[in-house]
Amino acid sequence: MDSTPENEPGFDLGVTEPAAGASYRVLARKYRPQNFEDLIGQEAMVRTLSNAFDTGRIAQAYVFTGVRGVGKTTTARILARALNYELPGEIDKPSIHLARPGIHCQAIMEGRHVDVMEIDAASHTGIDDVRAITDGARYAPVSARYKVYIVDEVHMLSEKAWNAFLKTLEEPPAHVKFMFATTEIRKVPVTVLSRCQRFDLRRVDADVLVRHLQTISGKEKVEVDADALGLIARAGEGSVRDSLSILDQAIAHGAGKVSSDEVRRMLGLADRARVIDLFEHLMSGDIAAAMAELKSQYDDGADPEIVLTELAEFVHFVTRVKVVPQAADDLSFSETERDRGRIFAAKLSHRVLTRAWQMLMKGIEEVGRSPKPFASADMVLVRIAYAADLPTPDEALRMLADGAMGSGAAPAPRAPSGGNGGNISQGGGGGATSAALAPRLQSVAMPERAPVAMQAPMAPPAQPGIVLGSFPEVVKLVNDKRDILLKGALERDVHLVRCEDGRLDIRLTRQAAPTLAGDIQKKLSDWTGRRWMVTVSSEEGEPTLREQQEAAQADRERGVRAHPTVQAILARFPGAEIVSVRPLLDQTGGAVAAPVEPDDDDENWEPVAPWDDDF
Repeated sequence: MDSTPENEPGFDLGVTEPAAGASYRVLARKYRPQNFEDLIGQEAMVRTLSNAFDTGRIAQAYVFTGVRGVGKTTTARILARALNYELPGEIDKPSIHLARPGIHCQAIMEGRHVDVMEIDAASHTGIDDVRAITDGARYAPVSARYKVYIVDEVHMLSEKAWNAFLKTLEEPPAHVKFMFATTEIRKVPVTVLSRCQRFDLRRVDADVLVRHLQTISGKEKVEVDADALGLIARAGEGSVRDSLSILDQAIAHGAGKVSSDEVRRMLGLADRARVIDLFEHLMSGDIAAAMAELKSQYDDGADPEIVLTELAEFVHFVTRVKVVPQAADDLSFSETERDRGRIFAAKLSHRVLTRAWQMLMKGIEEVGRSPKPFASADMVLVRIAYAADLPTPDEALRMLADGAMGSGAAPAPRAPSGGNGGNISQGGGGGATSAALAPRLQSVAMPERAPVAMQAPMAPPAQPGIVLGSFPEVVKLVNDKRDILLKGALERDVHLVRCEDGRLDIRLTRQAAPTLAGDIQKKLSDWTGRRWMVTVSSEEGEPTLREQQEAAQADRERGVRAHPTVQAILARFPGAEIVSVRPLLDQTGGAVAAPVEPDDDDENWEPVAPWDDDF
């Protein structure tokens, strides 16, 4: 969507500026695209349609899908204009070159042409509405070349309405074209999609939106900060209409001058520079400074959930810069964000950034549900800051190999947590750091707080030499360790896929605890003194031990119930029930062999002990 207003010289559709006192025309309508050149961010679709018109391969139906505000209905109008483009004495065929308005253009773009009908499927969902369309499609257009039906939010049509559309949609009259627009393409039947050419309108990139908003601001003679344009483009989330609506609101909010601070206050966003400072404190493990910064932002009116959301967005930006350095050139981010993002990306590892992202995602959800959002956000920062000091698994393994954790050496010195610990300076002005990031990000030295976490009670000593080659042996070991909860979970929630010493593949039931596989792996590793690998498989596996026990018990009950002696007892005493079936024990405590089943050919069969038919 380009920045050519409908009434600019060179594209005069007969629209004049509103007179003084007339209703104001919002930017999203004033700068609505009028031709294919005006569309921004949809180059693939424009190229396909251009080639189709040049070769005369024009379809009978089109469906446009995408998020709100990317130009689905506008594209349908432009396409309808191109199909009916006509310049008297010059052009009398469909054309995508619409530099000069034709005789039908103004009426089509204003939605009032008699042969181009726009229908809102949200309010016309029934079969009668579709029948009116199919009946009207039989008649030739009044003045234009094609009769065009533009159906917006087409996914709202009922099933019967769709079925009524199918035949006409597959073989419409030569003078009829259909255009559908929807945000829910999955709700459109495949039988309809197969009869249409589908175009997925993509979200407009933030840097493209920034340039588009900058052009419109210049035409509106409004002074807008570059950082404010970036904030508006990110808030629009790829929607041109949303971005223009926010810009419209920002112009009114700032009385003709738009600054980043005003936009941030209007949208309820946190100060990005202060969010970066907060990120810096967290990555340095300086929890006192991080909590003070959050409190200061909260006192200034920032929403804790929004602060964490902005923090997560910056973590994502740093990660992108680390993976793709060119991402730092994104104009939707301020110069301060780009500069400091490059520094963080160079110093922080993928594991640290991924861990921070996961904890923020969980924390944002907690803060949104919490009755005390600020306190919850504080606790999220504590978790992230302390996790920032912990070594990653590979670092811990290297320290173990080097003897750093077993030699009794003192941990690396650390500055008090009240300041920045000398790890990352608090940059002024643009917020750039004056030194490298925290030393712990460059080495594997154990931080001072880490030994505190090691003072938990020691796990039971491992028993070298234990070999567990089958799942029952695993369950027996758990039982021997008196871990009743884990034993119950193994019997109730685990489907065995395969088991060998050191490896266990299982499928969990829906009722299983999310951490069950990790708990099994940790405890088996601790008890056996060897590393165990426990993986969750998608294979069906065996029934759970409890299901096997229940099936075996059911088989025993069926066998007992079929026994002639038991049948005779039940017949002799009406109302009697088999309550349970238990094996008989001999004098030594061993189970007595089950009675031999009768042979159908043995007429002289009699029950043997322990069954007694003498009653």
